[in-house]
Amino acid sequence: MFGKYEGSVAEAANLRFRYGAAVHVLEEPEAAHYEQEGWLTVPGLVDGEWLERLRAVTAEFVDQSRALTASNPLFDLEPDHTAADPRLRRLSAPTEIHATYWDFASDSVVTDLAEDLLGPNVKFHHSKLNFKAARGGEEVKWHQDIQFWPHTNYDLLTVGVYLEDVEPGMGEVGFVPGSHAGDLYDLYAEDGTWVGALRDEDVVRAGVERAAFPTGPAGSVTVHHCRTVHGSSVNRSDRSRPLLLMTFAAADAFSLTDLVKPSPHGEEIVRGESARWSRHDPRPCLMPPVGPYRPIFAAQQRED
Repeated sequence: MFGKYEGSVAEAANLRFRYGAAVHVLEEPEAAHYEQEGWLTVPGLVDGEWLERLRAVTAEFVDQSRALTASNPLFDLEPDHTAADPRLRRLSAPTEIHATYWDFASDSVVTDLAEDLLGPNVKFHHSKLNFKAARGGEEVKWHQDIQFWPHTNYDLLTVGVYLEDVEPGMGEVGFVPGSHAGDLYDLYAEDGTWVGALRDEDVVRAGVERAAFPTGPAGSVTVHHCRTVHGSSVNRSDRSRPLLLMTFAAADAFSLTDLVKPSPHGEEIVRGESARWSRHDPRPCLMPPVGPYRPIFAAQQRED
């Protein structure tokens, strides 16, 4: 479905109807944009009630982090994190640790959005909450997602929800249009170390100068395909930029790693039915290193 697409915009939009999916959120031009460009933004999609709930539980976890002096499997902290000035890089697997996050991921407008783009049978894969603290907020180097968690095919996408207003200069995520239909890149450094980022020569090849950096009010969402090249710079503003990220897969895309095996909701069907047959894309996929998962920030910065 996501090979190099050479048809018209209308034909691209109609791809989702091959699967008999009900249309919940998107109009045809929006679906066409995702199919052809590999990313999409929908301003103000999440309503105020959901935002209030998500912000409240997020604030609780930020307060919990004040007692920490080092990162742990749940909290990934910036080096200058303190109790007085909590600076989180990531809250890992929020859907596995609080019901509010799971309720949102499993049955809300974002689940409808995933169904619009993936078809009627959808499963949840994983979640994370990236913070981008004010006046810093570590960069995320250019990368693609699927090499972190390969599947039998490439019908996976990630929905990002702005929990606060996002303006230029806040370390907003940039997406390279059309890169989902191009090459998969090697995310190992030349010395064989997994760094989870494109090499310098591949950054040039990927054409990151063409990247789009969407902004918008709280409640806006971004969607990007698992092969889309993306990254973000530091947050130069005086406000934090919390971004809730949830990855969904077509039900017949099966994981080739055990990343979410221990997770209560990993691989859980959230729309439609489970698949009896796996679907295999003939294109190969780079495999991540065997062993404990390391957050992208730690891998890219080569932290011990």
